[in-house]
Amino acid sequence: MDIRETPTAEAGMLIRRPVAEVFEAIVDPAITTKFWFTHGSGRLDSGKEVRWEWRMYGVSTPVTVSEFVTNEKIVMQWSDPPTTVVWTFTEMQGGTFVEVRNFGFAGSTDEQVKQAIGSTDGFALVLAGAKAWLEKGLTLGLIGDRHPKGTPTA
Repeated sequence: MDIRETPTAEAGMLIRRPVAEVFEAIVDPAITTKFWFTHGSGRLDSGKEVRWEWRMYGVSTPVTVSEFVTNEKIVMQWSDPPTTVVWTFTEMQGGTFVEVRNFGFAGSTDEQVKQAIGSTDGFALVLAGAKAWLEKGLTLGLIGDRHPKGTPTA
């Protein structure tokens, strides 16, 4: 399978805040925990590995940053088996457009597609939660409410 044909999760959202503020919200776990995971072991930075936890689900994942361009781009590997997540931040009139792409899923094509769909769903919620927090100061609890009975089974 050609890389261009690889199932890829994609989500994007305009967040009406300056690019530096939006970028920092993804990099700093003290902010990110307002809308995504419940605990982060440290800030994202180039070559750094941190651990993110979703304590409501009893799961965690290592996150390794392979590329870090302040206010522009973050490339990281996470999960087991690892996949690649590319965050891009584009300054626009009135805000920042954030795009997330997640690819490199393992398994059969059908399994990869299922993972890409699930990841798209998850990142859309993350971006909606980030928008609510950064624009309005609201913690919506989207990630915890997505699976109120616990993590879904395969």
